Parts: sequence; C-alpha cells; structure tokens
Amino acid sequence: MREKIFLVLANLFWAGNYLFGKYVVAEIGPLWLTFIRWIVAFLFLLPISYFLERPRYGEIMKQFWLPLSITGILGIIGYNLLLYGALEYTSPMNAAIVNALNPAIIVILSYFLLKERMAFVNVIGFIISLAGVLFILTNGHLQWIFQTSYNHGDLMMLLAGVVWALYSIIGKKLAVPPITATTCSVFYSILLLFPFLFLQPFPLAELSGKEWIGISYICLFPSVFSFLFWNLSVKKVGPSYAGIYLNLIAVFTAMITFLLGGKISASQLIGGAFVLIGVYLATNVRKTEASLAKDTSV
Repeated sequence: MREKIFLVLANLFWAGNYLFGKYVVAEIGPLWLTFIRWIVAFLFLLPISYFLERPRYGEIMKQFWLPLSITGILGIIGYNLLLYGALEYTSPMNAAIVNALNPAIIVILSYFLLKERMAFVNVIGFIISLAGVLFILTNGHLQWIFQTSYNHGDLMMLLAGVVWALYSIIGKKLAVPPITATTCSVFYSILLLFPFLFLQPFPLAELSGKEWIGISYICLFPSVFSFLFWNLSVKKVGPSYAGIYLNLIAVFTAMITFLLGGKISASQLIGGAFVLIGVYLATNVRKTEASLAKDTSV
C-alpha cells in the first residue's frame, strides 16, 4: 500500500513540474532553471545515495566517468533543456501528453539498439500512441500532418522523448546503483553547464515571491522526492508494475489544469486517450510476454 502511495505522489510531483515549469521558465529561461534545479537536487541526492546505497564515489566516478557523463548530458542537461524550452512555446497539457509517448519510444529504440524482443501488438501500440501525438500536433486535423509548420514546443517534447529513451537505455546497462548513478550524472552535468551560465545573466531582481516558490517546488518535489519515492517503490514492486503509474503524469496535469481554471481541448482529450492506450499496448504486453516466458522456463 505504501509503495502505491509513493508511486502516485511521484507522478503527481512530476506533473507539477510541467505547470510550475511553464510559469518559472518565462522569467529565468531553460538554462538557469535546469542548473538551479539540479544543483539543489544534488545537495539532497548526495547524502540520500550515501545512506541508502553506501557507494564508493571515487571508484565509481573513475571507472564509469564516460557513461555517467553521457547520461548526464542526455537525461539531466538535454532532456531538461528541451522540456523547459518546450514549455516556452506549448502548454503543460500538450507537453505532458507528448511526454507520455516516452515508454513506447524506449521500447522501439530498445528493439533496434539492444535487439530486445518486440511483439506485433507492441508495434500497433506505438502506432496508436504516435497517432495520438499527431492528433495533438495538428490540433485534431490529421490532414495537416504534412504541413510545414508545427508548434515548436510539441516538436521539442518529441525530441526530448528520444533523448530520454537513449538516457534510459544507457542507464539500464550501467552497473551502478540508481540513486548513486543519478547523483554522479548530476555532478558531471553541473560542471558542464556552469561555463554556459556566463552567457545569460540571472534575473535575480526581477523574481517575485511566487516565482521563488515555483523554483523551490521544482528543486525539491519532482527532482528529489519523486525520484526517491520512485526508486523505493520500484525496488519493492518492480519496474513493470511501477511503469503503469507513469500514465498518471498526463492525468494529473489535466486535473490540475482544469482545477486552476485552464481549458482542455477536445484534441488534447482524444489525442491523450490514444497516447495512453497505445503506450499500454506498446509496453505492457511486452512485459507480460516476458513474464510468461520466465514462468515457462521454471
């Protein structure tokens, strides 16, 4: 029961990242928001990883510096810059729905890069979820698929999904405990981001109290608490079961948007439904088959 609550809270906090991110990024930009988010998160992740996983940081960072740097560039720098950059152009609802395509993208890329098995139903699921995203990109007019202009934010979120999939695939093969791996990746990312901060001044005097609240939320809840709750839950219930809860991000984003008085269009509802159904088929069936194969071998 506790693990289910943790999974719900983790995805609720991640949903809040889209809503607060949309508000905050307009004032400080994607670069500074990414840097502040992860340097604060690092201060929390370092002691958490030490007490929960007891790693030998020196040996890990010496032996795995290259893959940890690559995962940092992809998952910490690349994904977050694309996410917050996308929120400058598109709505949190659109971003969350397009982001829901990520598990399906991971399945497809795992098939090509890792040669993992993929059933016909998985392909159908990916096509359905992609159709849902296209429905959103074209605002419900699929005949506009070949138009020359799309919302830049939605396209950036699609690219963010590919970046996240590559990050996940590399991380899957990394023989480092998950919280420690993220902590080290964040460390390398901070070092790589720091020189670029001089290209963009930080608008300290222009930030209001509400914006500092938004920054504090992003630094703590989706960056530290969500990750901690997620890893504690995955350790108990497994990634297959926990992965189903990722669909709650789009659901929570829609609920919060509605409660705050925002509007949800018909194309978002219909496209979002297609994405969630497609992702379920693209991922869940694959896991079920793997599970059956394991039972048969026993």
